[in-house]
Amino acid sequence: MSSCCKQHGRNREPSPAQSLAPDSSLFTCPMHPEVLRQRPGDCPECGMALEPLLPSGEKDPEVRLATQRFWISVIFGLPVVLLAMASMFGVPSHSFFWLGVTEMILSMPVLAWCAAPVWQKGFRSFLTMRLNMFSLITLGTATAFLDSVASLFLPTSASGRPDLYFEAATVIMMLVLMGQWLEARGRARASSALRNLLNLTPATALLVEEGNSDRIIPVAELKVGNHVRIQSGNKIPADGKVVEGWSSVDESPLTGEALPVEKAVGSHVWAGTLNASGSFILCVTRIGAETSLSQIILLVAQAQRTQAPVQQLADRVAAVFVPVVLGISLVTFTAWMMFATELPLSHALNAAVSVLMIACPCALGLATPMALMVGVGRAARQGILVRSATALQRLADTTLLALDKTGTLTEGIPKVLSIHPIGNFTEERLLALTAGAELGSEHPLAKALQRCAREKGIALPNASEFKTHSGGGISATVLGIPLLIGNSRFLAEHGVPEIPLWKPEIESGGGLVIVAAEGRQVGAFLFADSIRGSAPYLIEELRKLGIRVAMLTGDRAPAARVVAEKLGISEWHAELRPEAKAEWLNRWHREGACTAMAGDGINDAPALAAADASLAMGAGSDIAKETAGVILLKPSLEGIVTSIRLSRAVMEIIRENIFFAFAYNIVGIPLAAGILHPWFGIMLSPMIAAAAMSLSSFSVIANSLRLQRVKL
Repeated sequence: MSSCCKQHGRNREPSPAQSLAPDSSLFTCPMHPEVLRQRPGDCPECGMALEPLLPSGEKDPEVRLATQRFWISVIFGLPVVLLAMASMFGVPSHSFFWLGVTEMILSMPVLAWCAAPVWQKGFRSFLTMRLNMFSLITLGTATAFLDSVASLFLPTSASGRPDLYFEAATVIMMLVLMGQWLEARGRARASSALRNLLNLTPATALLVEEGNSDRIIPVAELKVGNHVRIQSGNKIPADGKVVEGWSSVDESPLTGEALPVEKAVGSHVWAGTLNASGSFILCVTRIGAETSLSQIILLVAQAQRTQAPVQQLADRVAAVFVPVVLGISLVTFTAWMMFATELPLSHALNAAVSVLMIACPCALGLATPMALMVGVGRAARQGILVRSATALQRLADTTLLALDKTGTLTEGIPKVLSIHPIGNFTEERLLALTAGAELGSEHPLAKALQRCAREKGIALPNASEFKTHSGGGISATVLGIPLLIGNSRFLAEHGVPEIPLWKPEIESGGGLVIVAAEGRQVGAFLFADSIRGSAPYLIEELRKLGIRVAMLTGDRAPAARVVAEKLGISEWHAELRPEAKAEWLNRWHREGACTAMAGDGINDAPALAAADASLAMGAGSDIAKETAGVILLKPSLEGIVTSIRLSRAVMEIIRENIFFAFAYNIVGIPLAAGILHPWFGIMLSPMIAAAAMSLSSFSVIANSLRLQRVKL
């Protein structure tokens, strides 16, 4: 067994993240993400149905059940409506009683079975005194139904025709169920990004067993330390390390990088990526919730259900809204009983129930979470992980964006910028000797020399007596020539005379490495970190968005100046320690700026934490990604611009949703109370009020789903 397998093959305690694996049984409320339960049920705060914390790859059972309840309510509800219209077709009055009985019987399946979850939520809200939208629905519907039963068997009308509201109670519940069905479908569509991510993992894996042939097993049965054969064209089932073979892997689902990545023995591979060519065996190192793919899914799901600060406004309003509506309904009933000249009880009941129906705060409750769910899902499809709704809102308010240099604005990979031989050394000979000497080094500059030599087709000789020195350089013998490679101070410490040839190169901002052979300088290499191709676009677009741009780096001032001048960044600060970067963010914040920071390194973590909003490059350090509120999986900086535009679009949709919800109630409640009746004779029936309530929720859902198509 390989060392990888020995290291990971021991038994381990389940991590906390495993309880949040994609097959987790935890359920949460779409409007109150702090609510977590081990089994499905209703939210104790608002009464909405709890849904799985993470979606499964199968069809959502809530959608299926909501669909069944709604269409059964339609089948039984429509005949009730037609029977209620019987008087319009000349049905004799002596038949009204039996028509009423028929209406009552047909309404029972709708009210007893289809609407059972609504009744449960409503009754629970009164028992716990946590009044919510279902409090209004159950109170209004129960009043309409019970009054109809009383009127049917204890008629008080002089005409002998009972005042029945069976059709109102039935259609109200039918419309409420339609709203629940639309909400379930909307949330399912908003979670489609997560289901797409879940589908990246194959259902089975090809287990390699010593002494036996390969065996197909479900991915859920994989264990850390197992060997799995990955054939060409297959998806990788778990995170692991290549222990045999070679291949080219398409990692674009996780990183956005279009070109396949070569994998050899010792290379790491990740679940959900695709083996484009070749075949290899991997040793499983992470399974379940520990894989990179599962962590991405978890982050998206958590962010979809976190509350943005703007949601707090809607929650505070909803907390007082229901009692106020109950009070308005009571006042409306009393006013009609006192002042109505004809059928006071009928008008009073009609108006009171209509107020309860039209004021249901479904739209207000859905205004923020629906927009956030759709927005976070859209971000995931763009290769952007939003860790919290707060991060999304703060990013939308950003007025100043600070950018790290190395690894963010630049590639973070040094390249040979120029070669400067001295005397009879040519560029090719100097590069061959130096790169050959560096074959034993893992330093990034050594790798850059080797890449440069390969690009030029130069064969590298082997070195002997290779040694790394603590003073900032190496020594080696190549083709019998003793070499010293390092900075000027290192060479001076080893007795190599200094010559003032390199000042222009040093001032140009590149990293300088000097080469000495047999005690004298024979040349130098100038290194530079190349600017990302998307960096100029980023700076230009940020300015169009009205965002002030600054650069913070721990690199030397000359190197920082070169990058800043090439990108047109006028405000930059170099040679900063991590705490100094954070202090700049704090200073700008005190000056009134809403700050954001984009970085990738460990030294960026304090600044990412200090900023109001933060973005981390997906290829960066773990601490940077843990600190940031937004993670960019794709290497291109265009993700920063996309994140800001998407955040602004989400906040705009949320404001529109809240406006629609408030405007609807401001207009609808007086109409339902009958304010226009004395002048125009207009009265809303409870059925029309319930339809208006459902349409308001539908408008919020439809408006939120526009985020799936908005241009970024």
